[in-house]
Amino acid sequence: MLLSDSPLARSRRTAEIIWADRDDDLIPDSDLREIDLYSFQGLLKNEGKERYGVIYRQWQKNAANFSIDGHYPVRELWDRAQNCWERILAHEGKSVLVVAHNAVNQALVASSLGLGTEYFRILLQSNCGASVLDFTPQAGGGPPAVCLNRLNQTPNSPVASGSSAGRKTSKRIILACQGATQNSAEIGVSGMGYAPLNMLGIIQSQKTAELLLDQKVNGILCSPQVAAFDTATTICEVQEAADCLGADCVPRYVEMKKLLELEIDDAFQTKQKSFGEIAQSGWLGSMEYKTLEGLWNQSKAAWQALLNELQDDTSERILVVVGHPGINLALICRCLDLTMDYMSSFHLDDGSISVIDFPDGPKGRGVVRCTNYTAHLGRWSIPITRTMETDEEF
Repeated sequence: MLLSDSPLARSRRTAEIIWADRDDDLIPDSDLREIDLYSFQGLLKNEGKERYGVIYRQWQKNAANFSIDGHYPVRELWDRAQNCWERILAHEGKSVLVVAHNAVNQALVASSLGLGTEYFRILLQSNCGASVLDFTPQAGGGPPAVCLNRLNQTPNSPVASGSSAGRKTSKRIILACQGATQNSAEIGVSGMGYAPLNMLGIIQSQKTAELLLDQKVNGILCSPQVAAFDTATTICEVQEAADCLGADCVPRYVEMKKLLELEIDDAFQTKQKSFGEIAQSGWLGSMEYKTLEGLWNQSKAAWQALLNELQDDTSERILVVVGHPGINLALICRCLDLTMDYMSSFHLDDGSISVIDFPDGPKGRGVVRCTNYTAHLGRWSIPITRTMETDEEF
């Protein structure tokens, strides 16, 4: 394992703590330095507003095209990130740990997926947040396939903060993947949408409910399938009981309803693999592609239904959406305005959650706070560093 870090002091110190007593030296890379804002550098927000006015507003509202002192800082950041990937992927080790800063980590994640500068501030990176990218060699050579295994896994709860990229947000969608089912390890079982949760799935559902305990959820939408409905019911029961934990017991009602657009075809539940692994494995034939296309088409209606649910007059609106990882992957792609082909570029595990904030309301762009967060599951989750069956040397 190689550790590559920014040459700046705070990043270097973080790297040293993580690397501890390992024999290999840290490798500094100047392209991993934080974004350079030139004349903006070191200014407080109020100073930037006073001195630069219109230019400062462009930095806030249209950072991708923000220009100062003859430079385009975000574009330069993306160029540096792409240069870094050439060196990172050329390393002989299987795993490379990169320690850097908020903005450059955003650029690394987005550029690895082929996403441009318009995704700056859309895929969040928090202090000590970890993101995991899997690179799979392609038969016949060429660039490796990239899958974002996890985005922004933070030491603190991903639902604790009410801000995204430094902006307050009152509208949030939490995508919760259903727990594991009794048939999830079997292959070719028909009617798997009707399989109930197994013991692992029950524990995962309880852990997810505990994570959301301090959130005042306004509504829970779920797939009609048994595993999703049972997971949603567990979350709902804990939410409704939350206000009875103190001296004054005033149970509150949380609306829970089934959403047909969240139902997923049984074909996607025939293997205990992430949707991305299924899509990349070649398992999808012509008939399966039609099934995939059907899922993608229904996800458009599902995403619009979620946005409609957010359009409430209340100042705060938190929705929990419970479904199979396949439909939740499609919803993440819908949020990011990506095509169906990108569904294989993300990974979600049973029992995971992904958080999407809307600082500009449901009509604005969604900001992805995290994907495939599983820390709340503890020993009941799949480790980030698990050995994959498809591991190969580059």
